[in-house]
Amino acid sequence: MTTIFAAQALTPAGFSENVRVTLAGDAISRVETGVAGQPGDVRVGALVPGLPNLHSHAFQRGMAGLAERRGASADSFWTWRDVMYRFALSLTPDEMQAIAEMAYVEMLEAGFTRVGEFHYLHHDADGRAYADPAEMSLRILAAAQATGLNLTHLPVFYAHSDFGGRAPNEGQRRFIHSLDGFARLLGRIRAAMTRPLDRLGIAPHSLRAATAAELSALVATHEDGPIHIHVAEQTREVEDCVAVSGQRPVEWLLAHQPVDSRWCLIHATHLAEAERRGLAACGAVAGLCPITEANLGDGLFPAPEFFAEGGRFGVGSDSNVEISVAGELKTLEYGQRLTRRLRNVLAMGEGSTGASLFQRALAGGAQALAAPTPQIAPGAPADLVALADAANLPQAGETILDRWIFARDVTVGDVWAAGRHVVREGRHIARDAVVARYAKAVKRVAG
Repeated sequence: MTTIFAAQALTPAGFSENVRVTLAGDAISRVETGVAGQPGDVRVGALVPGLPNLHSHAFQRGMAGLAERRGASADSFWTWRDVMYRFALSLTPDEMQAIAEMAYVEMLEAGFTRVGEFHYLHHDADGRAYADPAEMSLRILAAAQATGLNLTHLPVFYAHSDFGGRAPNEGQRRFIHSLDGFARLLGRIRAAMTRPLDRLGIAPHSLRAATAAELSALVATHEDGPIHIHVAEQTREVEDCVAVSGQRPVEWLLAHQPVDSRWCLIHATHLAEAERRGLAACGAVAGLCPITEANLGDGLFPAPEFFAEGGRFGVGSDSNVEISVAGELKTLEYGQRLTRRLRNVLAMGEGSTGASLFQRALAGGAQALAAPTPQIAPGAPADLVALADAANLPQAGETILDRWIFARDVTVGDVWAAGRHVVREGRHIARDAVVARYAKAVKRVAG
């Protein structure tokens, strides 16, 4: 067993002082507050639960920085997507695993302890299935196990290039499945998942990539795990959906699918008022990826109104152009400040903005990934982040979250995921070996 002594810790009752947290296996077995540390305790300044990262495309970590050049025409999400397709077509399974391990190391170093891997790179470069049709998913499982990151695996169903069931294009050939082939893929992955805290869900890629009939079939045959879908990320997507169906994307989903607390609608950026209210009321999670949404020029989610209506959200690192707990939450808040010319918009009442964002993202991220809400309490998973006081300043209670998210005075020091002490003094224990494999992969693919 491991015991951590924290000068302060975020428990379900709020921040408490002088807290001893005992870990047994992958869970917390005991929490004592207002006590003295004991010989052999791991001593930290502040301890908080690890945050779920509800949306990642791990392989895209390898192309970070490769799409930051403007061509002859105006650049957009759609031109970025062309670069991504070319990169995806070039990766071998070994290279994808190396890149995923790099992304997962950085997630743990950032304070994420679980990832929702929205995985659509399924087949070989020519579009044919590997001898093991789950080859690429097995590499994701291996990367998560090697780094110690908890995983909610979300294999993507992708069959079409656009609304109306249009045939896929050549850039999408590694993604494509029939319903039967996708069912076989899920069965193979389910049999391969051995870690007790890992979860399996499904991810119909978008309303562009799955027809209404295919989406209904997927939902009807997947009763247990979470369901994630990209929706309303771009204005063109909204316009195309209206042209084909007569309804906006979220409007269509709410009218035609049993959207409830199992669902996570990724981005949901462009919402009419009725869509926003409907999404909040149904209990689904809005999966926000503020850094990627800013990088791609997507737009801003109507967060204050959605939160006021009881809407649930979590954050994800999506394209992994930058992996940062603090960065995602800060970008979410700063976008609202810039457009509304106000401060502390998402505190949603009196109190700490950082604490409000962090606590909401904990609950929403865990719901979206079918995992217990991370908390420092007996029986909870031992997913913990120790925050280091980089400037030796007094950091009482919620102020430490504000200094972590909005300043550089506080950084991630140590991280435990499922009870494993995987980050020590800010560095993942396998960082050097992972960086070497990652550098080799990226040099071959993008060099």
